[in-house]
Amino acid sequence: MSESPSAPAPDRNLALELVRTTEYAAIAASRWTGRGQKESADGAAVDAMRLMLDTVRMDGTVVIGEGEKDEAPMLYNGERIGDGSPPLVDIAVDPLEGTDLCARGLPNSLAVIALAERGTMFDPGPCVYMEKMATSRSLAHLLDLDRPLGETLALIAKEKGTPIGDVMVIMLDRPRHDEAVREIRDAGARIRFIPHGDVSAALIAVTEDSPVDLLWGIGGTPEGVLSAAAIKCIGGKIIGRLWPRDDGERSAAAEGGYDVTEILDTDRLVAGDDVFFSATGVTDGDMLAGVRFTAQGATTESLVMRSRSGTVRRISATHDRPKLRALMGSRVD
Repeated sequence: MSESPSAPAPDRNLALELVRTTEYAAIAASRWTGRGQKESADGAAVDAMRLMLDTVRMDGTVVIGEGEKDEAPMLYNGERIGDGSPPLVDIAVDPLEGTDLCARGLPNSLAVIALAERGTMFDPGPCVYMEKMATSRSLAHLLDLDRPLGETLALIAKEKGTPIGDVMVIMLDRPRHDEAVREIRDAGARIRFIPHGDVSAALIAVTEDSPVDLLWGIGGTPEGVLSAAAIKCIGGKIIGRLWPRDDGERSAAAEGGYDVTEILDTDRLVAGDDVFFSATGVTDGDMLAGVRFTAQGATTESLVMRSRSGTVRRISATHDRPKLRALMGSRVD
């Protein structure tokens, strides 16, 4: 992670400018909903987001992007975006979180972007995965990656004043989670499996009065940083620990100066005090409605947040088809 410069911090609500980027990415991706072509859906979202990002008044560096430059010609890690004017910021993007969800027409696919002061976002380096937990503000003090999961679930039930059978864990449906699944079921708690999309899952888990109490699992480190940005704004807590997939990745992490035993909390993942987050639904989901097309154009629903003010906005927008086409060309045809 780079050192923070002495440049001025963001002094305006950039989230209200960033929402345009997630709206247009969502609209472009949604043309591919259910068509079984996740690369095309992701490419459309990347192109549309990149088009809009160049209009935002900022000097941004992509910390969490689509990958390395040779593999991701746009929105790659290290790319400079914006019009080059202050403020200097870090950017985390997932133009289409849940590419497979979109391609299969399944719920909870999102277009997501987050922004914070330059040098304040955690760069995961070679570590693709991390073990993570997230929950709401009222249960945040109970998170512990070293405590047996069954014990944590019992403490959650006690804190809520409910039987443990009322506690719900949301997690990715992966073979690597088989042991944890047994532990959760032996404890008597319930599980909600998801095929993809743990940024959306983290948002559900940290929302007060949600049917989900806890996000647990080994998922993407970039998604952990994006989730932390949202949680800095909306409240709650996330903790994580890097999870090297093999000895090669473990060695690369050590050579890069990463401590794979370190517990990474919300402030370690995103250290900035002025964090912006925007997500727009692509397909219908728990948090947001997906894109809907009409004869006149399209409608979108977005969640837009800023940590410094604690403001959380839910924005419903109507987009005119001829004007969209003039702006985005064939992406909306």
